[in-house]
Amino acid sequence: MDRPYGISDFAFPSRWDRESGPDLVERAGRGSRTDREQGQAGREKGSNSVRSRGGFDRPVTIYRGRDREYSLRETEVRTLIDLGKFRVVPGDDLARFGYQGNHARMESDVRSLTRQGLVEQRTIEGHSSYSTKVLTLTKDGHRLVERAQLVSSRQATYHGLVKPREVRHDADVYRLYQKVSREIERSGGKVRRVVLDFELKKDLYQALSRMRPDKDPRYERIFIANQFDLKVVDGKIPIPDLRIEYEDDCRDVRRLDLEIATRDYRPQGLGEKAKAGFHMFARQQDHAKLRRVLDTQEISARIFAL
Repeated sequence: MDRPYGISDFAFPSRWDRESGPDLVERAGRGSRTDREQGQAGREKGSNSVRSRGGFDRPVTIYRGRDREYSLRETEVRTLIDLGKFRVVPGDDLARFGYQGNHARMESDVRSLTRQGLVEQRTIEGHSSYSTKVLTLTKDGHRLVERAQLVSSRQATYHGLVKPREVRHDADVYRLYQKVSREIERSGGKVRRVVLDFELKKDLYQALSRMRPDKDPRYERIFIANQFDLKVVDGKIPIPDLRIEYEDDCRDVRRLDLEIATRDYRPQGLGEKAKAGFHMFARQQDHAKLRRVLDTQEISARIFAL
């Protein structure tokens, strides 16, 4: 089956390689109208406000958890939403996109969220170009996001670190989302949902476990893959790091499947991801090696800058 979208469907992929401009700092990280309208349950609005370092009042909303209340600013709520959607977010990227470069305000919010037991900060090892401090929701933070209905019921949320060895890779997903969602909005579209590989794997594997034994497994895999808008490649069903579901300017629902490639990828795995039709992104220092690997396999897929 043909892909439900293609690179030729969009005017913006040619701009993915450009450096992030001022408009990205102004627009990225803002919650959608849907997100802002969510969460009427489990909260009480009051007239409380707090004085920020810059001298401006920052109103807070009282959210009721299971056993306590939480006082949250609007920016803190957006941070909880971002951490829930992407599981792990580098502190530097959160300040850049979620706070328009205002590190002081981000740090103030993180201290408040940490003090209330909703967020925790972890340190990871990596290349000097990587942020070493990452943020994730605690169990209480995750419960609050769900209890207060801060996101749509269709949007999965997470907390904690699952595979410490993959944290550096997973942390890049937030940056990738910011880069691509900006161009979706520029083209008149609106993001409706983000799907991480965790969610896709869980749903896909459940479907595969229910394969009928009286059917040819090869065709059954193709049928199931099509149900998830995926492809079978060399007998396997590759899964992207990130899927973005959005409405285009004509209100048609589309999907973008995105993959973050690194120099640690096995040639076979990289080739399968490219053949599956995923849009490939990588850090600049990894481009040369990845390009050589794809060229060796005579795969012409383009690798965009992360």
